[in-house]
Amino acid sequence: MGGFSDTAMGLVFRLLAAAFLGGLIGLERDIHGRAAGLRTHLLVGMGAALFTIISEMVAQVSIAAPGGAIARSDPGRIAAQVVTGIGFLGAGVILKEGLNIRGLTTAACLWLVAAIGMACGAALYTYALSATGIGLFALIVLNRLEKSYRKDYYRTLTLTLDAAVDVAEVIRTVERPHLHIIYCDYRRDYQADRTTLSMMLRLYHRGLIDQISQNITRDLEAREFPLHSLEWKH
Repeated sequence: MGGFSDTAMGLVFRLLAAAFLGGLIGLERDIHGRAAGLRTHLLVGMGAALFTIISEMVAQVSIAAPGGAIARSDPGRIAAQVVTGIGFLGAGVILKEGLNIRGLTTAACLWLVAAIGMACGAALYTYALSATGIGLFALIVLNRLEKSYRKDYYRTLTLTLDAAVDVAEVIRTVERPHLHIIYCDYRRDYQADRTTLSMMLRLYHRGLIDQISQNITRDLEAREFPLHSLEWKH
């Protein structure tokens, strides 16, 4: 379906459709405990629809210009500002926790819901429904698919030891199957007579992360390295 309806009920239906479809996406996010959930997505979808309706109405207003010319506003400007505003809103839900970045999917959902809302505001219900269906498929079905195949996981191991430690021996102690040391930063503090090693580790099996971490910690302590601190970061 397409085109604009000039009736008040038709315009209200567009807002309701945008709120409903945006709410469906938001419900999935809410179930997974994300910061932007049902209400946020519902409001974003409805707001985008309203801006789209306003932009169409503004475009229909003609202004008499000098010389008998007719000036019309550009409806695309309002729509462009919606996209910009959603960018700032999406940035607010993205969090960096150590090596992990959370909120990217939720930010993408907000962006999608804004587009769905704009489609509803333009009475393009077929496209809005299709986008909602594809979005829910990606969030629900593909989420389960992602869990079925192997992914790499990353951890940072930071060790503080005496300056005289054998760094190569420490690295050999950390190395083991299902783990790859991507890089190792070495820093020596001459005043404190300390050496700090920071290793980025790639682990190939999620189920072995805790076990490997515990084994590395145990082996480092068993070798009696002059260890002052040991820290794992996700």
